[in-house]
Amino acid sequence: MGTESTTGRGSGPRRTGASGRWLRACGNAALFTLVAAALVGCAPMVASVPARLEAPSAGAASFAAHDARLPSDVSIRLATGYSRSLPAGSQWRPIGQLLQGQVYRPLDSVFTIEGRQVHEAYLVVRADVLTGFYLPAEGRFSPLDPPVQLPKGVFQ
Repeated sequence: MGTESTTGRGSGPRRTGASGRWLRACGNAALFTLVAAALVGCAPMVASVPARLEAPSAGAASFAAHDARLPSDVSIRLATGYSRSLPAGSQWRPIGQLLQGQVYRPLDSVFTIEGRQVHEAYLVVRADVLTGFYLPAEGRFSPLDPPVQLPKGVFQ
């Protein structure tokens, strides 16, 4: 009753067999937890391609006169897993053209999209469909998959 066994059963300091296995198991569990946490903490990068923004030409005065105001919230789900909302009443000014559509920057606010990093983003719209985002700091286009239908006639 008062003697210690050296067979690995029990919890005394002389038992290296079972305690060694226990330490290895704890070490493996800790390593797994650290790797899992690191993977969960790494959001995917925002996919983008080089883009050339064409500034408005001769009709620039009428071009800027067509600011858009959203009548209702528009929800967007990004491929990175993050969501964004274009708020009702937000105003957007056309600033140029990409191959993918008309580029609109927000007025009186900053709009961002997020992945591994946060990027300032302008809307790219073609025929009332949000096709993606122009990233002005990078000079790149980030496609939205799937594209999002916007209220009809707001972005012209």
